[in-house]
Amino acid sequence: MITPRTEAELAELIAGAKQPMQVIGGGTRSAMAPRADILTSRGLSGISLYEPGSLTLVAQAGTALSDIEAALEAEGQCLPFEPVDHRGLLGTSGTPTIGGVFAANVSGPRRIQVGAARDFLLGVRFVDGSGRILKNGGRVMKNVTGYDLVKLMAGSKGRLGVLSEVALKVLPRTEVVCTLVIVGLDDAAAVRAMAQALGSPYEVSGAAHWPGQGTFLRIEGFAGSVAYRAEKLRGMLGGDIEQSVEVWPKIRDVSPFHGVAGDIWRLSVKPSDAPGIVARSGAEAALYDWGGGLVWLRMAPGTDLRTRIAGFQGHATLLRADEQTLARLPVEQPESPTIAALSAGIRAKFDPRGIFATDTDMIRAIVS
Repeated sequence: MITPRTEAELAELIAGAKQPMQVIGGGTRSAMAPRADILTSRGLSGISLYEPGSLTLVAQAGTALSDIEAALEAEGQCLPFEPVDHRGLLGTSGTPTIGGVFAANVSGPRRIQVGAARDFLLGVRFVDGSGRILKNGGRVMKNVTGYDLVKLMAGSKGRLGVLSEVALKVLPRTEVVCTLVIVGLDDAAAVRAMAQALGSPYEVSGAAHWPGQGTFLRIEGFAGSVAYRAEKLRGMLGGDIEQSVEVWPKIRDVSPFHGVAGDIWRLSVKPSDAPGIVARSGAEAALYDWGGGLVWLRMAPGTDLRTRIAGFQGHATLLRADEQTLARLPVEQPESPTIAALSAGIRAKFDPRGIFATDTDMIRAIVS
């Protein structure tokens, strides 16, 4: 495993690379065996700057997410997009890193209220496929001309370059959290209830449906406001108000699918379409988040979900399967010809030699 300790060393390694490298952060999102030289950013570690008063933090990309969260906790602050921990779902180990979070745009239940991880990324430094050190943005939100590299790198999954440093915005932790729990709704009724809650003035920060367990609506903020909004929401939808917050990490990390056999798919769809899509999928289990806009499915091994739900509007990503299935089915939703051409053009500019190999690239090269 190649572990550069400085940005300059990272740039030198990439510039001198003669063959594709598999880029990882903390190694938490890849369940596949290594198929190339592994380049990890975990050696680039440490918080470079933290200004609680201005709600900004700068850290090297390999900094452990737990270190970031501990520093924020000490100041009563947090990462508002509550990033998912994929280790239980994918059966991996490793340590989540802040660079990996932004490279995959990892966002949890609060996305429906505050936005995705990319919305809190202020600036980046990274090394592209030619070994150039590039930077964009800063410690304040501002408009830029040309490529918005900050947004481009968020969710690029290592295809365009290796993040070396990120600057991000944080927020204060909420004072009180409570959850309205409604039991007994079927999937369609649950999605309707979540839509009502999200369309209300009661500032719902989490809306999820766990079939067989309940429909969960989270309210956060100052104590008096939370109590008022929760009662109003209960009057509108029924259910019981609980003070426990234990269910939200389980929903965030898709705990119902931990340690259970089957392929895992992640769907991004129009919430009102979600129940019908799940019914057509024949899934063994489902978990709805983001008011139904995000659906996790556990499928029988080898199922071609996209063919089964042909014609759906949205994206289906295959997160967990055996290597034979990954060789046969695209991990990500196939792009339209126009989008694919744009993506290829951008990737050619930032990685003209094809140095940054994805997990899928490696799987296909070996299995096919």
